[in-house]
Amino acid sequence: MRYELYYWSEIQGRGEYVRLALEAAGADYVDVAREKGGEAKLMKLMGSGTTPSFAPPYLKAGKLMIGQTANILLYLGEKEGLAPKTEAGRLWTHQLQLTIADFVVEIHDTHHPVASGLYYEDQKPEAKRRSEDFLEHRAPKYLGYFEAVAKANKPGKGKALVGARLSYADLSLFQIVEGLRYAFPKATAKLEKRVPRVVAIRDSVAALPRIRAYLESPRRIPFNEMGIFRHYPELDSK
Repeated sequence: MRYELYYWSEIQGRGEYVRLALEAAGADYVDVAREKGGEAKLMKLMGSGTTPSFAPPYLKAGKLMIGQTANILLYLGEKEGLAPKTEAGRLWTHQLQLTIADFVVEIHDTHHPVASGLYYEDQKPEAKRRSEDFLEHRAPKYLGYFEAVAKANKPGKGKALVGARLSYADLSLFQIVEGLRYAFPKATAKLEKRVPRVVAIRDSVAALPRIRAYLESPRRIPFNEMGIFRHYPELDSK
């Protein structure tokens, strides 16, 4: 099967979690919006069909059209061997991904705390206040949770969130750490000292041959100030 991923062509965003899963699995896929005429195809599909997606990403898998990042990963986890084989294990991995989705929202809201429709420059005072609280309270709480999950996962030996093998939750946690390093380099360097298992998962994912090749390729869109993770020096702690 050749998958078709529909997501915006210039940002990593929520589509990157799906890209990482497809790359780690060695799946055959096309990033449609990055092809000629692809964004027009993306826009045509948005809101169409009997099960319309509210927004990208969505994945075409044969006759299936699947929306929502966590939902796509739930499907790929089973189909591409990126989740446990047991129902309980798949649901636990999905639960972790939903928690990551919550984390992503809070990260996004550091630079857009008032409204997504406003420019960052229109809400800088609020963004500064929101980022200070995020870095002091929310980021440590989320990262501490994943640190505890990794610690409790004995088969993973501190280098995986679920079982002994790689799961899409590990790939998504890798993206979280990479994004935080970009957006808040000073604060993240301090936070990482408190979550060595989270860092170990990030490092083990980065060392995977397929992921390493992906990160070094033009398929990996660089971080920028249009996506979820944005680097505004004034929002980073000293």
